[in-house]
Amino acid sequence: MTFMHWSADLEIGLEEIDRQHRWLFELTNRLHDAIDSNTTVQPGIEDALEQLVDYTMNHFIIEEELFERLGYPETEAHKAQHNVFCRNVMDLLVRYDSGDIVNTEMLDLLKNWLLHHICTVDKAYVAHFRAHKVAPNPLTPEPKPVN
Repeated sequence: MTFMHWSADLEIGLEEIDRQHRWLFELTNRLHDAIDSNTTVQPGIEDALEQLVDYTMNHFIIEEELFERLGYPETEAHKAQHNVFCRNVMDLLVRYDSGDIVNTEMLDLLKNWLLHHICTVDKAYVAHFRAHKVAPNPLTPEPKPVN
């Protein structure tokens, strides 16, 4: 069963960023599936968490580079939200690695973050990007396929 459903309402209209957001949704669903499998050995969870941390940080770097280049007026506030999210995810990953069960907490964090951040915070920069006639860098590396 799909944990999070991507829909056109979530698209911000910038192809590269939308592609990255869809991939993050897919990875979150993969993490949900790994958690939902109820196995005692859960390499799928650790793998999904590590991919999520790596790819999210890369996604943030791309957004933040564009903010700086385009003089986006809300750059610092947006970066602060990224930093808080990264700290929360890293804290959960460290706790997971030390044996804590953070499954529900992780999924709640991801779902709330992705839906809120995309629908409100990310959509707020679209007009600024379009006013500068700039779309995200098409040379961004493709994410690894979600198995």
